[in-house]
Amino acid sequence: MRFMMLMIPLGYEAAPPDVQLDPERVAAMMRYNEALKDAGVLITLDGLHPPSMGALVSFATGEPILTDGPFAEAKEVLGGYWMIEVASREEAIAWAKKCPASANEIIEIRQVQEVTDYSPEVQEVVAGFGDLRK
Repeated sequence: MRFMMLMIPLGYEAAPPDVQLDPERVAAMMRYNEALKDAGVLITLDGLHPPSMGALVSFATGEPILTDGPFAEAKEVLGGYWMIEVASREEAIAWAKKCPASANEIIEIRQVQEVTDYSPEVQEVVAGFGDLRK
């Protein structure tokens, strides 16, 4: 089973484009990343620049509308993610609990929808799309 662990650093929604990372916190996170890799569960991971460098494309009017960051209405934003492959939801939770997160960080755990999770009709519609994980 694949799970995405989403890092939500509270306050990151207001971070400036040139936000500086604490080298000690980065080192602790790298040790955690290495543990995921050594256990053979890590598929990929990335950190994300703050929303002040981002953009939103919304479709409320039926047409694309661009809004450059920062976003005044944002309450929680993603700071990064890990994609892991483990045997169960419980194992994904166990890995999230091992993260050296600070008091202002939350990890949301979401299972990836696999083609086999869909109804036969939906599986038929997506059958020709192929496997993007190649």
